[in-house]
Amino acid sequence: MAEEEPAAEAPAVVEEVEMSVLDALKEVLEKAMIHGGLKKGLHECAKALDRRTARLCCLAKDCENAEYKKLIKGLCAEGEVHVVMVEAGKDLGAWCGLAKLDDDGSVKKAVRTSCAVITDFGEETRALSILLDYLQKQADAAEI
Repeated sequence: MAEEEPAAEAPAVVEEVEMSVLDALKEVLEKAMIHGGLKKGLHECAKALDRRTARLCCLAKDCENAEYKKLIKGLCAEGEVHVVMVEAGKDLGAWCGLAKLDDDGSVKKAVRTSCAVITDFGEETRALSILLDYLQKQADAAEI
């Protein structure tokens, strides 16, 4: 029986290495959406950031409006909220549940969103710990 226990633990270690920060972000956004802690769009995000209920902000790099980015970054800096930059707004929209899916579960059409804010992470998951570790490393690197 002692030989079986290490074999059961080995796949968990392999899984932990394979999860990227973007995969962790997708899972955290999904959990937040399930628990009602996800705000999407400028109006909802600005309200959450202004009320200081936001815990994490996702902003699309391809947002065309510079004033939009400046407002969100300013509100995040004021409330000391971490900002995660995502490559495309369509991806962020799909991760936030603003997409139509095919029968097989792949995204057929996604609505672009430039900003999403998490006010409640929901439950503690491995993805959340990976994401928070990444954000902590980014904050430490910025201070140096």
